[in-house]
Amino acid sequence: MKVVIDAFGGDNAPLEIVEGVKLALKQNKDLEVVLCGKEDILNKMIEGYQNRIEIVDADEVIENGEHPTFAIRKKKNSSLVRAYDILKEREDVIGLVSAGSTGAVLAGAIMKIGRIKGISRPALAPILPTKKDSDVIIIDSGANVDCKPINLLHFALMGSAYYSIIYNTTKPRVALLNNGSEEGKGNDLAKETYPLLKQAPINFIGNKEGGDFMSGDIDVMVTDGFAGNALLKGTEGSVMAVMSLLKQSIKSHFWSKIGALFMKKTFKELKGRIDILNKHGGSPLLGCKKLVVKNHGSCKRNNICSSINQTIILHEKGLISQIENNLATFNLDTASEEN
Repeated sequence: MKVVIDAFGGDNAPLEIVEGVKLALKQNKDLEVVLCGKEDILNKMIEGYQNRIEIVDADEVIENGEHPTFAIRKKKNSSLVRAYDILKEREDVIGLVSAGSTGAVLAGAIMKIGRIKGISRPALAPILPTKKDSDVIIIDSGANVDCKPINLLHFALMGSAYYSIIYNTTKPRVALLNNGSEEGKGNDLAKETYPLLKQAPINFIGNKEGGDFMSGDIDVMVTDGFAGNALLKGTEGSVMAVMSLLKQSIKSHFWSKIGALFMKKTFKELKGRIDILNKHGGSPLLGCKKLVVKNHGSCKRNNICSSINQTIILHEKGLISQIENNLATFNLDTASEEN
């Protein structure tokens, strides 16, 4: 079993990427890894793992500011493009992990790997914690800023399949992000999507507002990439702001500092719940013919390791096959050719 890694994608590449790979190799005895990047640099970093790490030389790097489609076409010897070439050409490679440019990862997946038949657009599906002992998926969180109702239907089917695999449940609760809970609420996209989700073979629980997102009563929140990304970034920013204010308050008073000592275990547990990226890995790009996991650009070794483990689990549990089965139970032929 092999996973291909974009070793020069991300803010902390290649050191944190390679160290994350080493952690994953220690945890998975049957795993082998293909690293794509500058060979002279990578060779110095894999001592002791040469028998399980293959290096593919790629002397170019796609930067965040570059136009994604143009970069994929022009930089054929970039670490990301070479990784996609390997993923496409080699049957023994089960998936790709990259912390590089989101736009380039998406463009490369569509141009190099292609979509599952019947899926109009791939979508990103990150996992966040809720206030209960559960997690929630946002789909889409930024891959598709302009969507049609059929796209959101596809997102719902894929998100439901993904959640079912990760949490071993048969009927995840799927909601449509809206500005009200009533059926007739929302813009034209929401109003046209609602009846499609009602007819779909999923456990659709209706419209839910942004404030319901982390309630623990929703498993999959369906939305377009524009609203989903705003929801994701707003949630992350709010959590960081609250944590910062809490630290400031504790440090500002003597008795607060004393009290914090008694709550050290509680704070550690809270940090573990919030730091969900290191638990689940990155965001899978659902809807591609092979597994692609996109990491946050600032991620470090633990997250890379989790993303590799995540790829292995999704492969072993047949995520792509389950999405195809969900599609087979619903007539989606009319949407299969949409770009």
